[in-house]
Amino acid sequence: MTSPFPKSSSIAGEGRIVVKVSPNDISALESITYQYPLKLISPSTTAEQGSVLVFLLSYGGGLVGGDQINLSIEIEPKARLSIVTQGHTKIFRSAQSDIITRQNLKVEIKDGGALCLLPDPVQPFESSIYEQIQIFKLTSNASLCLLDWVTQGRTARGENWSLSRWVGRNEVWSTSDGATKDRLLVRDTVILDSANRPTGSPSLRESMYGHAIVGTLILRGPMTKSVGEFFLAEFAALPRLGARDFRSAEARKKDEAIPQSPLERWRSTRLEEERNKQILWSAANVRGCIVVKFGAATVEAARNWIGIMLLQEGSVERHFGEQALMCVR
Repeated sequence: MTSPFPKSSSIAGEGRIVVKVSPNDISALESITYQYPLKLISPSTTAEQGSVLVFLLSYGGGLVGGDQINLSIEIEPKARLSIVTQGHTKIFRSAQSDIITRQNLKVEIKDGGALCLLPDPVQPFESSIYEQIQIFKLTSNASLCLLDWVTQGRTARGENWSLSRWVGRNEVWSTSDGATKDRLLVRDTVILDSANRPTGSPSLRESMYGHAIVGTLILRGPMTKSVGEFFLAEFAALPRLGARDFRSAEARKKDEAIPQSPLERWRSTRLEEERNKQILWSAANVRGCIVVKFGAATVEAARNWIGIMLLQEGSVERHFGEQALMCVR
């Protein structure tokens, strides 16, 4: 029997978000659509929030082997969007090596617009195969705050980088009005492969040197200029490898008696925590993008560290609202 209804044009795993500025000068959703296994939820926006908040979810809290997610986002001029999650994005095992779980994100941010993407980390299970591509296209006055991080797996089940393969690629492009070609600013790719290791090389677990989590923070645009400069300044203030303190005990004691500023006291406490919790990190300016790389011995240590850094500087919370930081508190 022929169905009287038109064929559905929806495709599994596809979603789209469009954010604009409403007449009362508040960022608002123009449209939001999604199909299983993707799920998007957005609570009502208030003027105090600073940005539209969207929860990026999946049914069952994770992606089953072979799931495909394709999400596109368009942020109109002067609109702001924050995307968070409600827990680790779990990547379940793949039954066969040719069954790949994929997640693709394409974002366009127009002049004065901004995206804050601070999700919980991805948690790949044993024997999982996952590929993620995230492409961001920004005009000259658009802003981006992107956090992308991955954990060692389920430690309660003895997993320690037991995944088969995890690939994450982030690209940041500068776009114009069409008169010139788009310009690639950053292409950051992380490949974790436990199956295809060169002969004689250490295992994936050994090559992680005790890190339970690794991540990348990418900052671009006027709304993240302040926090980007903050990371660069704090990285420059880190003790250099192999550095020695040639002061005498008397000189050290005298220097320690000098009152410290609040920032210096905070930095001293943070450096001690970084040593104790084995947090390693770096920051660099790459074609106008600040790229921060970090790793830690525990997931919570990394979460606390990135949260403390963003809260201490404060501009992300001011521009996007405190709800944008819920996954790093």
